[in-house]
Amino acid sequence: MNNDEPAIFQFYGELKPLLTPGELAPTPGSDGVREVRRSGVVAYPVGREASLKDVIEALGVPHTEVGRIVLSSWGENREADEDVGFDQRLASGQRIEVHPVAPPLDVTRVHRLRPVPLPEVRFVVDVCVGKLATLLRLLGLDAAYDRTWDDATLADMAQSEGRIVLTRDKALLKRATVSHGRLVRAHEPTGQLLEVLGHFGLTGSFKPFVRCLRCNQLLEPVSKAEILHRLEPLTKKYHDEFHRCRACGRIYWPGSHHKAMREWLKSVGLD
Repeated sequence: MNNDEPAIFQFYGELKPLLTPGELAPTPGSDGVREVRRSGVVAYPVGREASLKDVIEALGVPHTEVGRIVLSSWGENREADEDVGFDQRLASGQRIEVHPVAPPLDVTRVHRLRPVPLPEVRFVVDVCVGKLATLLRLLGLDAAYDRTWDDATLADMAQSEGRIVLTRDKALLKRATVSHGRLVRAHEPTGQLLEVLGHFGLTGSFKPFVRCLRCNQLLEPVSKAEILHRLEPLTKKYHDEFHRCRACGRIYWPGSHHKAMREWLKSVGLD
């Protein structure tokens, strides 16, 4: 084997648009970045010692978006194909298939590329998709969010609290302390919510209205008499069932806003 021969990467599906301009080595005869993103084929010169994770991320694809890596014989003896991990060392002449995550991804199970599962589904949400946190909380899902958190804080929380990072920032998902995440493709909050639910297989087990939309903590029942001094006259007159956030003390009751949110959930198939 010629040691000067490049490694050939084949990216598939939703990984292709993530390939980064300016860092690509197009195959001979291609017309540059556009062709690389169309075909997903990259010729990568092997000039240094590196893991496949290092190279894949150098080409613009965060490790959280990769579901399978295959050392391929490409048209020869397909039985010789081998599933490998991120720590596989790059070598001249290798042919490497890089596949996206195939939904639904169960983060509580061991995967070839994610050997340490999470104990449960919990999210930490980046400011670039901040409204998504509110919608996840509305469904009863644990979604930590604070617009003041920087990338280092988010990555540390992902590691220390076993959370899935949701963001549109590729650099955040490339951090070594982030084991599970999703680079959110949808642009508007409803689409983002449906994308995340589908990607992680979260369907049919929601408990709406059990979390504070402001601070993510669970709500607890509270008697009307205990909070009577905080209620507006019409609320006192027409409502008797109340819940209060354990952390911030915000009060919730099934009023018109509650009804509107239920109608919205029904409209997007999540009632």
